[in-house]
Amino acid sequence: MSNVAEVIVTAILPTFLIIGVGVALEWAEGVDAGPLNTLTMFVLTPALTVHSIALTELDASALLKISGGVVAFLAAALAASWVVGRALGMEGAFFRAFELVAAFGNAGSLGIPLSAFAFGAVGRQTAVLFAAVHGAFVFTVGMGIAASSGGESRLASLREVLRYPIVYAVVVAAAARVAGVVPPADSAAMQTLGMVGDASIPVMLVILGVQLAGTKYRHALSGVVAPTAFRFVVSPAIGLAVALALGFANSTVARVFVLLTAMPVAIAPVIFVVEFASDTTVRGVTLPEYVSVNVLVTTLVSIPVLTVVVYALQSGVII
Repeated sequence: MSNVAEVIVTAILPTFLIIGVGVALEWAEGVDAGPLNTLTMFVLTPALTVHSIALTELDASALLKISGGVVAFLAAALAASWVVGRALGMEGAFFRAFELVAAFGNAGSLGIPLSAFAFGAVGRQTAVLFAAVHGAFVFTVGMGIAASSGGESRLASLREVLRYPIVYAVVVAAAARVAGVVPPADSAAMQTLGMVGDASIPVMLVILGVQLAGTKYRHALSGVVAPTAFRFVVSPAIGLAVALALGFANSTVARVFVLLTAMPVAIAPVIFVVEFASDTTVRGVTLPEYVSVNVLVTTLVSIPVLTVVVYALQSGVII
């Protein structure tokens, strides 16, 4: 990429235009994102995961480094969010909600499409694996944090993550590669998986638009400064440190890894706090309102921020 305008046209604009379709659908028709989300979680994303990992151009070393890097990044991000939250005097349910919005970014429904638009096939393959490992943490550690914010037990967390086939999709694809039984890329099976998986990218973006259009913020805007600063300053700084420490042989993989640590707040915490702490009120707002407004604001702020980040990464300024 030679300039910022090209980044906007080829990566940022396509991503957010599709999100805009979801926003328009919600405003015009009041679309229920539930069935679309179920389709994505149980059919489209697992197909994308199996197809991408099974046919990835990345070698075993890169796959292990990405997986280990995500674990290291999230551990550091959770620790940093704890330090920042305590330093800002946060306590109780508000502190745990801050941990959710600070530590977990939208690596899936935004990160995968943006990585694909910006860095091609390798970008998509890297993002799929990153999102799969990241999602396992979101649906275990993240759900546990949300459950504790509402005073509920955390025992359901493991059972919940095991409901989603994306975990098994990673295992199946990795096992097929190790065993050398992956069908040829031009076989009917892999072409079918590819078509189904490719559908997940626009559908995820439409769902994100629908969810953002339904965000209710009221008085929660006062609570967005610290999470926004964390997501776009602290989090990518941690991601860059991890990427440099791992020393990825493929520079595209390293750049996508850093990009995925600079995503806006993840959508899943909204679902969690609605489930476990819908009536919990802190500083005049409910926890679902607090988390939802942070998703909305950080997603809007991410438009200029990610434009600069993608340009800097593609031009080799950052890594």
